Amino acid sequence: MRDRSADRAGGYFANSNYKSDVNYTLEMCRWVTRPIGVWPFVYTRASKAEKLVSIILFTVCFSDLLFSIIPPGHYLMFVEKNVYVTVKLLGPLGFCLSSTIKYLYLVFKGNVFKRCIVRVERDWQTVADQRFRQIMIRQSSISRHLIVLCAIFLYSGGMSYHTIMPFVSKPKMRGNQTLRPLIYPGYDAFVDSQASPTYEIIFSMHCLSGFVKYSITTAAYSLAATFVTHICGQVQIQIARLENLVDSIQRNTGHNPISVIVREHVEILRFSKNVEEALREICLTEIVESTFILCVLEYYCLLEWQNSDVVAIFTYVMLLISFTFNITIFCYIGELLTEQCSKIGPAAYEIDWYNLPYKKAHDLVLLSVVSNYPPKLTAGKIFTLSLNTFSSVMQSSVIYLNLLRTVMN
Repeated sequence: MRDRSADRAGGYFANSNYKSDVNYTLEMCRWVTRPIGVWPFVYTRASKAEKLVSIILFTVCFSDLLFSIIPPGHYLMFVEKNVYVTVKLLGPLGFCLSSTIKYLYLVFKGNVFKRCIVRVERDWQTVADQRFRQIMIRQSSISRHLIVLCAIFLYSGGMSYHTIMPFVSKPKMRGNQTLRPLIYPGYDAFVDSQASPTYEIIFSMHCLSGFVKYSITTAAYSLAATFVTHICGQVQIQIARLENLVDSIQRNTGHNPISVIVREHVEILRFSKNVEEALREICLTEIVESTFILCVLEYYCLLEWQNSDVVAIFTYVMLLISFTFNITIFCYIGELLTEQCSKIGPAAYEIDWYNLPYKKAHDLVLLSVVSNYPPKLTAGKIFTLSLNTFSSVMQSSVIYLNLLRTVMN
Protein backbone atom coordinates (compact mmCIF):
# COMPACT_ATOMS: atom_id res chain seq x y z
CA MET A 1 0.00 0.00 0.00
CA ARG A 2 1.50 3.30 -1.06
CA ASP A 3 1.35 5.83 1.75
CA ARG A 4 1.99 9.43 2.64
CA SER A 5 5.64 8.57 2.91
CA ALA A 6 5.52 8.91 -0.90
CA ASP A 7 5.65 12.67 -0.45
CA ARG A 8 6.51 15.30 -3.01
CA ALA A 9 9.77 14.58 -4.79
CA GLY A 10 11.26 16.50 -7.68
CA GLY A 11 8.01 18.39 -8.36
CA TYR A 12 5.98 15.17 -8.44
CA PHE A 13 2.84 14.99 -6.30
CA ALA A 14 1.52 11.67 -5.07
CA ASN A 15 -1.97 12.86 -6.02
CA SER A 16 -1.91 13.99 -9.64
CA ASN A 17 -5.42 15.46 -9.24
CA TYR A 18 -4.55 17.54 -6.22
CA LYS A 19 -5.24 20.92 -7.92
CA SER A 20 -8.81 20.02 -8.81
CA ASP A 21 -9.27 18.38 -5.39
CA VAL A 22 -8.03 21.47 -3.55
CA ASN A 23 -10.23 23.68 -5.71
CA TYR A 24 -13.23 21.48 -4.90
CA THR A 25 -12.48 21.67 -1.18
CA LEU A 26 -11.87 25.43 -0.96
CA GLU A 27 -14.24 26.62 -3.66
CA MET A 28 -17.13 27.53 -1.36
CA CYS A 29 -14.80 29.38 1.03
CA ARG A 30 -13.37 31.35 -1.88
CA TRP A 31 -16.81 32.27 -3.23
CA VAL A 32 -18.00 33.55 0.13
CA THR A 33 -14.86 35.36 1.28
CA ARG A 34 -13.87 37.10 -1.96
CA PRO A 35 -16.79 39.59 -2.17
CA ILE A 36 -15.94 40.93 1.30
CA GLY A 37 -12.18 41.01 0.63
CA VAL A 38 -11.16 38.28 3.08
CA TRP A 39 -9.79 35.60 0.74
CA PRO A 40 -6.35 37.16 0.00
CA PHE A 41 -5.86 37.62 3.77
CA VAL A 42 -6.27 33.87 4.41
CA TYR A 43 -4.75 32.43 1.23
CA THR A 44 -0.99 32.25 0.73
CA ARG A 45 -0.79 32.46 -3.07
CA ALA A 46 -2.93 35.54 -3.66
CA SER A 47 -1.46 37.89 -6.26
CA LYS A 48 -0.60 41.54 -5.60
CA ALA A 49 -3.60 42.64 -7.67
CA GLU A 50 -5.91 40.43 -5.59
CA LYS A 51 -4.45 41.86 -2.39
CA LEU A 52 -4.98 45.41 -3.63
CA VAL A 53 -8.59 44.69 -4.58
CA SER A 54 -9.04 42.97 -1.22
CA ILE A 55 -7.86 46.06 0.68
CA ILE A 56 -10.30 48.22 -1.31
CA LEU A 57 -13.17 45.80 -0.65
CA PHE A 58 -12.31 45.62 3.04
CA THR A 59 -12.27 49.41 3.31
CA VAL A 60 -15.65 49.72 1.58
CA CYS A 61 -17.30 46.94 3.59
CA PHE A 62 -15.88 48.07 6.92
CA SER A 63 -16.93 51.68 6.26
CA ASP A 64 -20.43 50.50 5.39
CA LEU A 65 -20.63 48.55 8.66
CA LEU A 66 -19.58 51.65 10.59
CA PHE A 67 -22.20 53.64 8.64
CA SER A 68 -24.82 51.20 9.98
CA ILE A 69 -23.49 51.33 13.55
CA ILE A 70 -22.42 54.88 14.48
CA PRO A 71 -25.46 57.08 13.57
CA PRO A 72 -28.03 54.48 14.78
CA GLY A 73 -25.92 53.90 17.91
CA HIS A 74 -25.90 57.63 18.64
CA TYR A 75 -29.66 57.74 18.07
CA LEU A 76 -30.20 54.75 20.36
CA MET A 77 -28.14 56.12 23.27
CA PHE A 78 -28.86 59.85 23.15
CA VAL A 79 -32.07 60.49 21.20
CA GLU A 80 -34.60 57.67 21.44
CA LYS A 81 -36.54 57.62 24.73
CA ASN A 82 -39.18 55.02 23.87
CA VAL A 83 -38.11 51.77 25.52
CA TYR A 84 -39.95 49.59 22.96
CA VAL A 85 -38.21 51.28 20.03
CA THR A 86 -34.90 50.92 21.87
CA VAL A 87 -35.41 47.18 22.25
CA LYS A 88 -36.38 46.88 18.56
CA LEU A 89 -33.07 48.52 17.62
CA LEU A 90 -30.90 46.46 19.98
CA GLY A 91 -31.15 43.32 17.87
CA PRO A 92 -30.06 44.76 14.49
CA LEU A 93 -27.34 46.91 16.05
CA GLY A 94 -26.07 44.03 18.18
CA PHE A 95 -25.78 41.78 15.16
CA CYS A 96 -24.06 44.53 13.17
CA LEU A 97 -21.52 45.05 15.96
CA SER A 98 -20.80 41.33 16.38
CA SER A 99 -20.41 40.94 12.60
CA THR A 100 -17.86 43.76 12.60
CA ILE A 101 -15.90 42.02 15.37
CA LYS A 102 -15.89 38.74 13.43
CA TYR A 103 -14.83 40.61 10.30
CA LEU A 104 -11.79 42.04 12.06
CA TYR A 105 -10.86 38.62 13.44
CA LEU A 106 -11.08 37.05 10.00
CA VAL A 107 -8.69 39.66 8.60
CA PHE A 108 -6.20 40.08 11.43
CA LYS A 109 -5.89 36.34 12.12
CA GLY A 110 -5.26 35.65 8.45
CA ASN A 111 -1.85 34.08 9.10
CA VAL A 112 -3.39 31.36 11.28
CA PHE A 113 -5.98 30.62 8.60
CA LYS A 114 -3.17 30.50 6.03
CA ARG A 115 -1.42 27.75 8.02
CA CYS A 116 -4.63 25.75 8.07
CA ILE A 117 -5.17 26.12 4.32
CA VAL A 118 -1.55 25.15 3.63
CA ARG A 119 -2.09 22.02 5.68
CA VAL A 120 -5.23 21.15 3.71
CA GLU A 121 -3.36 21.59 0.44
CA ARG A 122 -0.45 19.44 1.62
CA ASP A 123 -2.79 16.64 2.62
CA TRP A 124 -4.31 16.68 -0.86
CA GLN A 125 -0.89 16.71 -2.49
CA THR A 126 0.37 13.67 -0.60
CA VAL A 127 -2.65 11.37 -0.61
CA ALA A 128 -1.79 8.52 -2.96
CA ASP A 129 -4.24 5.74 -2.14
CA GLN A 130 -7.47 6.22 -4.08
CA ARG A 131 -9.51 4.88 -1.18
CA PHE A 132 -8.14 7.61 1.05
CA ARG A 133 -8.74 10.22 -1.63
CA GLN A 134 -12.38 9.16 -1.85
CA ILE A 135 -12.72 9.57 1.91
CA MET A 136 -11.41 13.14 1.66
CA ILE A 137 -13.67 13.94 -1.29
CA ARG A 138 -16.67 12.64 0.63
CA GLN A 139 -15.85 14.88 3.61
CA SER A 140 -15.37 17.87 1.30
CA SER A 141 -18.79 17.19 -0.18
CA ILE A 142 -20.31 17.21 3.31
CA SER A 143 -18.75 20.60 4.10
CA ARG A 144 -19.98 22.06 0.80
CA HIS A 145 -23.55 20.96 1.49
CA LEU A 146 -23.44 22.40 5.02
CA ILE A 147 -22.09 25.73 3.73
CA VAL A 148 -24.83 25.93 1.09
CA LEU A 149 -27.52 25.27 3.72
CA CYS A 150 -26.05 27.91 6.01
CA ALA A 151 -25.94 30.47 3.18
CA ILE A 152 -29.51 29.75 2.10
CA PHE A 153 -30.89 30.22 5.60
CA LEU A 154 -28.88 33.35 6.40
CA TYR A 155 -29.29 35.20 3.11
CA SER A 156 -32.99 34.36 2.70
CA GLY A 157 -33.92 35.46 6.21
CA GLY A 158 -31.49 38.35 6.48
CA MET A 159 -31.93 39.99 3.10
CA SER A 160 -35.74 39.74 3.32
CA TYR A 161 -35.45 41.66 6.59
CA HIS A 162 -33.47 44.41 4.82
CA THR A 163 -35.41 44.58 1.55
CA ILE A 164 -38.95 43.18 1.79
CA MET A 165 -40.19 43.70 5.34
CA PRO A 166 -39.70 47.52 5.49
CA PHE A 167 -42.02 48.05 2.51
CA VAL A 168 -44.81 45.54 3.16
CA SER A 169 -45.17 45.80 6.93
CA LYS A 170 -47.25 48.49 8.61
CA PRO A 171 -46.10 52.00 7.62
CA LYS A 172 -44.69 54.46 10.14
CA MET A 173 -46.21 57.93 10.50
CA ARG A 174 -44.82 61.32 11.51
CA GLY A 175 -47.90 63.44 12.05
CA ASN A 176 -49.80 63.23 8.78
CA GLN A 177 -46.70 62.18 6.83
CA THR A 178 -46.00 58.55 5.94
CA LEU A 179 -42.30 57.89 6.43
CA ARG A 180 -40.34 55.88 3.93
CA PRO A 181 -38.88 52.90 5.78
CA LEU A 182 -35.27 52.56 6.90
CA ILE A 183 -33.80 49.62 8.79
CA TYR A 184 -31.59 51.83 10.95
CA PRO A 185 -32.78 55.29 12.07
CA GLY A 186 -30.67 58.15 13.36
CA TYR A 187 -29.58 59.93 10.17
CA ASP A 188 -31.96 62.89 10.50
CA ALA A 189 -29.49 64.56 12.87
CA PHE A 190 -27.09 64.85 9.93
CA VAL A 191 -29.20 64.88 6.76
CA ASP A 192 -32.83 64.76 5.68
CA SER A 193 -33.12 60.99 5.32
CA GLN A 194 -36.55 61.20 3.63
CA ALA A 195 -35.42 63.41 0.75
CA SER A 196 -34.23 62.03 -2.57
CA PRO A 197 -31.59 60.89 -3.41
CA THR A 198 -30.44 60.81 0.25
CA TYR A 199 -33.02 58.18 1.15
CA GLU A 200 -32.04 55.94 -1.76
CA ILE A 201 -28.36 56.19 -0.85
CA ILE A 202 -28.95 55.36 2.81
CA PHE A 203 -31.28 52.48 1.93
CA SER A 204 -28.72 51.05 -0.51
CA MET A 205 -26.00 51.32 2.11
CA HIS A 206 -28.19 49.41 4.55
CA CYS A 207 -28.83 46.65 2.00
CA LEU A 208 -25.10 46.43 1.30
CA SER A 209 -24.33 46.22 5.01
CA GLY A 210 -26.87 43.39 5.30
CA PHE A 211 -25.12 41.48 2.52
CA VAL A 212 -21.73 42.09 4.19
CA LYS A 213 -22.94 40.95 7.61
CA TYR A 214 -24.42 37.69 6.36
CA SER A 215 -21.39 37.08 4.17
CA ILE A 216 -19.13 37.48 7.22
CA THR A 217 -21.11 34.92 9.19
CA THR A 218 -21.19 32.52 6.24
CA ALA A 219 -17.45 33.02 5.64
CA ALA A 220 -16.59 32.16 9.24
CA TYR A 221 -18.81 29.13 9.09
CA SER A 222 -17.43 27.98 5.72
CA LEU A 223 -13.84 28.02 7.01
CA ALA A 224 -14.82 26.18 10.18
CA ALA A 225 -16.81 23.53 8.31
CA THR A 226 -14.06 23.01 5.70
CA PHE A 227 -11.30 22.56 8.28
CA VAL A 228 -13.27 20.32 10.64
CA THR A 229 -14.58 18.00 7.92
CA HIS A 230 -11.03 17.79 6.54
CA ILE A 231 -9.82 16.68 9.97
CA CYS A 232 -12.61 14.10 10.07
CA GLY A 233 -11.43 12.76 6.73
CA GLN A 234 -7.87 12.44 8.05
CA VAL A 235 -9.14 10.59 11.11
CA GLN A 236 -11.09 8.16 8.94
CA ILE A 237 -7.93 7.55 6.93
CA GLN A 238 -6.03 6.69 10.11
CA ILE A 239 -8.80 4.30 11.12
CA ALA A 240 -8.56 2.62 7.69
CA ARG A 241 -4.79 2.29 8.19
CA LEU A 242 -5.37 0.71 11.59
CA GLU A 243 -7.77 -1.82 10.08
CA ASN A 244 -5.03 -2.84 7.61
CA LEU A 245 -2.23 -2.69 10.18
CA VAL A 246 -1.96 -6.42 10.95
CA ASP A 247 -1.88 -7.39 7.27
CA SER A 248 0.71 -4.69 6.49
CA ILE A 249 3.06 -5.90 9.24
CA GLN A 250 2.63 -9.54 8.31
CA ARG A 251 3.40 -8.74 4.65
CA ASN A 252 6.55 -6.88 5.78
CA THR A 253 6.26 -4.14 3.14
CA GLY A 254 9.56 -2.54 4.15
CA HIS A 255 8.27 0.39 6.20
CA ASN A 256 6.79 0.62 9.68
CA PRO A 257 3.04 1.27 9.29
CA ILE A 258 2.66 2.09 12.99
CA SER A 259 5.12 4.97 12.66
CA VAL A 260 3.07 6.35 9.75
CA ILE A 261 -0.13 6.18 11.81
CA VAL A 262 1.44 7.81 14.87
CA ARG A 263 3.10 10.54 12.80
CA GLU A 264 -0.12 11.37 10.99
CA HIS A 265 -2.08 11.32 14.24
CA VAL A 266 0.32 13.91 15.65
CA GLU A 267 -0.15 16.02 12.51
CA ILE A 268 -3.93 15.81 12.95
CA LEU A 269 -3.61 17.04 16.54
CA ARG A 270 -1.39 19.94 15.44
CA PHE A 271 -3.80 20.88 12.68
CA SER A 272 -6.73 20.73 15.13
CA LYS A 273 -4.84 23.06 17.46
CA ASN A 274 -4.31 25.55 14.63
CA VAL A 275 -7.99 25.39 13.69
CA GLU A 276 -9.03 26.00 17.29
CA GLU A 277 -6.60 28.92 17.55
CA ALA A 278 -7.99 30.45 14.34
CA LEU A 279 -11.65 30.11 15.32
CA ARG A 280 -11.80 30.50 19.10
CA GLU A 281 -12.60 34.25 19.19
CA ILE A 282 -15.03 33.97 16.28
CA CYS A 283 -16.81 31.09 18.02
CA LEU A 284 -17.02 33.06 21.28
CA THR A 285 -18.53 36.01 19.41
CA GLU A 286 -20.94 33.61 17.73
CA ILE A 287 -22.08 32.09 21.04
CA VAL A 288 -22.66 35.48 22.70
CA GLU A 289 -24.32 36.87 19.57
CA SER A 290 -26.63 33.88 19.15
CA THR A 291 -27.76 33.95 22.77
CA PHE A 292 -28.63 37.65 22.52
CA ILE A 293 -30.09 37.61 18.99
CA LEU A 294 -32.27 34.55 19.61
CA CYS A 295 -33.64 36.21 22.76
CA VAL A 296 -34.60 39.46 21.02
CA LEU A 297 -35.95 37.66 17.93
CA GLU A 298 -38.25 35.60 20.14
CA TYR A 299 -39.40 38.83 21.76
CA TYR A 300 -39.94 40.49 18.36
CA CYS A 301 -42.10 37.56 17.25
CA LEU A 302 -44.29 37.93 20.35
CA LEU A 303 -44.47 41.70 19.90
CA GLU A 304 -45.49 41.52 16.25
CA TRP A 305 -48.01 38.82 17.08
CA GLN A 306 -49.73 41.34 19.36
CA ASN A 307 -49.54 43.95 16.58
CA SER A 308 -50.95 41.45 14.03
CA ASP A 309 -48.20 42.30 11.52
CA VAL A 310 -48.10 39.10 9.44
CA VAL A 311 -45.17 40.11 7.27
CA ALA A 312 -43.03 41.09 10.27
CA ILE A 313 -43.91 37.86 12.06
CA PHE A 314 -42.94 35.80 9.01
CA THR A 315 -39.64 37.68 8.60
CA TYR A 316 -38.67 37.36 12.26
CA VAL A 317 -39.56 33.66 12.25
CA MET A 318 -37.30 33.18 9.22
CA LEU A 319 -34.50 35.02 11.01
CA LEU A 320 -35.09 32.96 14.14
CA ILE A 321 -34.82 29.74 12.13
CA SER A 322 -31.70 31.04 10.35
CA PHE A 323 -29.82 31.94 13.52
CA THR A 324 -30.94 28.75 15.27
CA PHE A 325 -29.69 26.68 12.35
CA ASN A 326 -26.43 28.64 12.28
CA ILE A 327 -25.55 28.07 15.94
CA THR A 328 -26.73 24.46 15.65
CA ILE A 329 -24.24 23.76 12.87
CA PHE A 330 -21.43 25.60 14.68
CA CYS A 331 -22.00 23.41 17.74
CA TYR A 332 -22.44 20.33 15.57
CA ILE A 333 -19.06 20.68 13.87
CA GLY A 334 -17.46 21.08 17.31
CA GLU A 335 -19.16 17.89 18.43
CA LEU A 336 -18.14 16.19 15.19
CA LEU A 337 -14.48 17.09 15.69
CA THR A 338 -14.36 15.65 19.21
CA GLU A 339 -16.37 12.55 18.30
CA GLN A 340 -14.30 11.65 15.24
CA CYS A 341 -10.91 12.19 16.91
CA SER A 342 -11.93 10.00 19.86
CA LYS A 343 -12.63 7.05 17.51
CA ILE A 344 -8.95 6.28 16.92
CA GLY A 345 -8.52 4.64 20.34
CA PRO A 346 -11.44 2.19 19.97
CA ALA A 347 -10.34 1.46 16.39
CA ALA A 348 -6.85 0.54 17.66
CA TYR A 349 -8.38 -1.83 20.20
CA GLU A 350 -10.80 -3.50 17.78
CA ILE A 351 -8.11 -4.70 15.34
CA ASP A 352 -6.42 -8.08 15.79
CA TRP A 353 -3.64 -6.53 17.86
CA TYR A 354 -3.08 -9.86 19.64
CA ASN A 355 -1.62 -11.20 16.38
CA LEU A 356 1.08 -8.53 16.39
CA PRO A 357 4.55 -8.91 17.90
CA TYR A 358 4.63 -7.77 21.52
CA LYS A 359 6.61 -4.57 20.94
CA LYS A 360 4.44 -3.45 18.05
CA ALA A 361 1.22 -4.17 19.95
CA HIS A 362 2.60 -2.19 22.87
CA ASP A 363 3.04 0.84 20.58
CA LEU A 364 -0.74 1.04 20.17
CA VAL A 365 -1.22 1.79 23.87
CA LEU A 366 0.03 5.37 23.59
CA LEU A 367 -2.19 5.94 20.56
CA SER A 368 -5.21 4.78 22.55
CA VAL A 369 -4.31 6.94 25.53
CA VAL A 370 -3.88 10.09 23.44
CA SER A 371 -7.22 9.53 21.70
CA ASN A 372 -8.92 9.66 25.10
CA TYR A 373 -8.17 13.41 25.08
CA PRO A 374 -9.48 14.45 21.65
CA PRO A 375 -9.10 18.04 20.40
CA LYS A 376 -12.00 20.38 20.99
CA LEU A 377 -13.29 23.46 19.23
CA THR A 378 -13.72 26.11 21.93
CA ALA A 379 -15.31 29.52 22.14
CA GLY A 380 -12.51 31.67 23.52
CA LYS A 381 -11.29 28.75 25.65
CA ILE A 382 -14.41 29.32 27.77
CA PHE A 383 -17.01 27.05 26.17
CA THR A 384 -16.53 23.81 24.26
CA LEU A 385 -18.63 23.77 21.12
CA SER A 386 -20.90 20.76 21.36
CA LEU A 387 -24.57 19.89 21.24
CA ASN A 388 -24.70 20.50 24.99
CA THR A 389 -23.52 24.05 24.33
CA PHE A 390 -26.31 24.48 21.80
CA SER A 391 -28.79 23.34 24.43
CA SER A 392 -27.34 25.87 26.89
CA VAL A 393 -27.61 28.68 24.33
CA MET A 394 -31.27 27.91 23.66
CA GLN A 395 -32.07 27.67 27.38
CA SER A 396 -30.27 30.94 28.08
CA SER A 397 -32.14 32.74 25.28
CA VAL A 398 -35.49 31.64 26.76
CA ILE A 399 -34.42 32.71 30.25
CA TYR A 400 -33.39 36.14 28.98
CA LEU A 401 -36.64 36.35 27.00
CA ASN A 402 -38.66 35.85 30.19
CA LEU A 403 -36.53 38.47 31.92
CA LEU A 404 -37.03 40.91 29.03
CA ARG A 405 -40.80 40.37 29.05
CA THR A 406 -40.91 40.97 32.80
CA VAL A 407 -38.98 44.21 32.48
CA MET A 408 -41.03 45.47 29.53
CA ASN A 409 -44.42 44.72 31.10
